[in-house]
Amino acid sequence: MDQGRDYDEPSPGMEKFSEDKVIPSALDVEELSTRSLAVQDPVLTARGLTFDEDTAGGMGRHMGVFSCTMLIVGSIIGTGIFSTPSSILGSVGSVGASLMLWVLGFVLASSGLLVWLEYGTMFPRSGGEKVYLEEVYQTPRYLATAIFAIHVLLLGFIDSVNTKVFANNVLVAAGSPADQWAVRGIALGVIIFATILHGFTPRLGVLVMNSLSLIKVFLLLFVVVSGLVVLSGHTRVQEPHANFRDAFAGSSRSSGDYATAMFKVINAYGGWSNLNYILNDVKNPVRTLKIAGPLGLGICAGLYLLANIGYFAASTKDEIINSGVTVASLFFKNVFGVQAQRALSAFVALSALGNTITVTFTSSRLYQELAKSGVPLPFGNRFWASNWPTGQSPLPGLILHLIPTIIVIIAPPYRVVYPFILNVKGYPSQIINLFIIIGLFWLRYSRPNAIRPFKVWWPVGIFYLACVFFPPFLPPQNGVGDTPPIPYYVYCLVGIAVMCLGVVYWASWRVFLPRFFHYQLITAKETLDDGTVVTVFRHQKTS
Repeated sequence: MDQGRDYDEPSPGMEKFSEDKVIPSALDVEELSTRSLAVQDPVLTARGLTFDEDTAGGMGRHMGVFSCTMLIVGSIIGTGIFSTPSSILGSVGSVGASLMLWVLGFVLASSGLLVWLEYGTMFPRSGGEKVYLEEVYQTPRYLATAIFAIHVLLLGFIDSVNTKVFANNVLVAAGSPADQWAVRGIALGVIIFATILHGFTPRLGVLVMNSLSLIKVFLLLFVVVSGLVVLSGHTRVQEPHANFRDAFAGSSRSSGDYATAMFKVINAYGGWSNLNYILNDVKNPVRTLKIAGPLGLGICAGLYLLANIGYFAASTKDEIINSGVTVASLFFKNVFGVQAQRALSAFVALSALGNTITVTFTSSRLYQELAKSGVPLPFGNRFWASNWPTGQSPLPGLILHLIPTIIVIIAPPYRVVYPFILNVKGYPSQIINLFIIIGLFWLRYSRPNAIRPFKVWWPVGIFYLACVFFPPFLPPQNGVGDTPPIPYYVYCLVGIAVMCLGVVYWASWRVFLPRFFHYQLITAKETLDDGTVVTVFRHQKTS
């Protein structure tokens, strides 16, 4: 009998049709989709917590389609679209090639999104990649969890760049010099503000996220509409169609140039999977994920492509490459004048702030899920898994996210530390993605009849599988990398070492320490005061 579809008793909302047939109502179909394989197939529930136990605690399901779409938009749109088009054009050499890369980036992101949609609808729980690795790679027990935990705990710093971008643009808008310690001070204030906002006023935090995401959308819409007006010939720009007459003239023939540019495009689209980290907070998570995921990514892709067209209409190719300023700044100067160019800094700062607040929200839920799985942490995983002190939001998880971010913000020299860690992070991330995609096909083979509310077309999975090695595993064109004098191959070595450290971490608390001190680990569940259910390990002496 297919365990994924075995229902012995009609659940509430189901109407008896005959003695052997039960017709589900619309409400029950949604409930079955929500619980999905994670409830009905115990073979694929590796973590020990039932669906209801795993989703207990916190504010419950409070985010609808709009908030989830805005979360994806806020995660994707940061500062890249305002700056990277100029460096991408400089790498590939032509407007046509640059626009094609933005389209290809959307195709790659869409392929990944569809794979994550199948996983997310099968396992509608918070945690994202953590959950999927645990459900597929169940032996040795907790090895996948430990490797992923070390990867996240040691490299969970990404908010540091957005906080510093916010600080720099605020100082520019205020006409103040961007002193190093002034930038650091403002950046620290931003990440602490985001932590307090989500930790003590979670509903206000969601409202602020939604508001800042809307501001980003309106700002890019303003750029798009202005670009269309420029193309119509009713502005100060003399030749708005010049870049489009021979769009591929001067295109680079070096694969390394395209690899470098593509890496920047992929980073600009990054964030499409963030909704999978917070599914315990989402109303009707299966339905919402299937709507908000494609909608959020589609909105960003459309705005990105049209904004690029506006940039190229307002400036010549040489101006964009040689200006020394961000392409959005050049656009505002050419279309609206110098004063508008300065005002743009305030909007870019708001975009960076929105990205920081959104990523802080999603990351804290991921840290909480790691703690709920029983991963040993300082002061015990009960505290880090809790929704202390409000009972609604995981302030301890926010603190776990805050610590590495602060370290990278204050770590000198920032211009070396940040790109180094970013490059290091790329290798284990790609390896994890590789195992997740392979795991998807393994589940298709091993559990063909399992409930799948969404099923990605297998060639899309194969395509994304082929792309996970691109571009981090290609050597840089200059043979040096972004952080001289550190050789580029050190990124790969350190990234793989981080994953190996996860293996050592797992072996220590699961194998060596129990053998050395003569005890065995007994798995148990505990319900915290705020309703959160956690997995804990108790020591039982052996002879």
